[in-house]
Amino acid sequence: MNTAMTQSEALANAQRTRADDLGAFRQMVASSFVPLRVSTEYAGRFSARMVSADADDVVFTEVVARPHLVERTPETIADGGSGYYKVSLLLSGSSILVQDGREVVMSPGDLSVYDTSRPYSLLFGEEFRNLIMMFPKDRVDLPIPFTEQLTAVSLGREHSGLAPVVTAFLSQFPAQLANLDGRVRAKLAHTSLDLMGTLFSSILDADPAQRDPHQLLLQKITAYIESHLGDTALSPSTIAAAHYISTRHLHSLFREADTTVSTWIRERRLERCRADLLDPVLQDRTVSTIAARWGFTDAAHFSRVFKAAFNASPSELRRA
Repeated sequence: MNTAMTQSEALANAQRTRADDLGAFRQMVASSFVPLRVSTEYAGRFSARMVSADADDVVFTEVVARPHLVERTPETIADGGSGYYKVSLLLSGSSILVQDGREVVMSPGDLSVYDTSRPYSLLFGEEFRNLIMMFPKDRVDLPIPFTEQLTAVSLGREHSGLAPVVTAFLSQFPAQLANLDGRVRAKLAHTSLDLMGTLFSSILDADPAQRDPHQLLLQKITAYIESHLGDTALSPSTIAAAHYISTRHLHSLFREADTTVSTWIRERRLERCRADLLDPVLQDRTVSTIAARWGFTDAAHFSRVFKAAFNASPSELRRA
């Protein structure tokens, strides 16, 4: 999360910048996103403007620019910034997104997603206006193996029922976000993440018949964990019993996802606590009450693991 947190410190509610040449635009891009390579074959005078706003490690950026190519290469990946999703809402113009051998052509109103951990290219062939929401990948409630199916995917055409809701909500940012109180901004950021998680899940559930049985089982298990996070009796044995499998099989499923059952439970509980601590509606609840709500019965232990995860104690996060 360090990259997004650094951006958060650099943005003063809303940062409005403009560039009259490609060099200046490259600097704007470098300060607002992860390391990228930017080039253009546009023969006219290059210009661009950008408005950015952030809330709770989620960065919203609106870009208006002349035609150019953006590339996330192995070299720029080595320079940092892995571990984020970028969701793009094209407001005007057109673009082509390529990642993991997939290609999607974007038109105004289209949503698409790409992963900063792997190479991608984004070509804008005409003047455009684009809204980008960037956030850490671990802020959406999806098992690791499923997220690889999301890159270079249109989030609108095949999922039109939910996509217009997400599009209408995101189109308010970043200008309006900057004028709101910090806690309200954080709440709206959480709502955006919840909407994204729901939309991602609808895509991953679109054709379960083609999914690996182990992935389907792991998805059921993680959904079960999510709905029982507040239960202090939640454990590998109770989870395995609820799904009629052995604890050994349970552990192997999570090992294939490069994590453990206990780690997954702890991270999801911490994220829920973090969201509650930043929720203005819950500001009258004590830290210990919020911790207990999500299964942490030992206040001292909760404070230690929370600070280790977020580089701030629960009370410090609230004050900030």
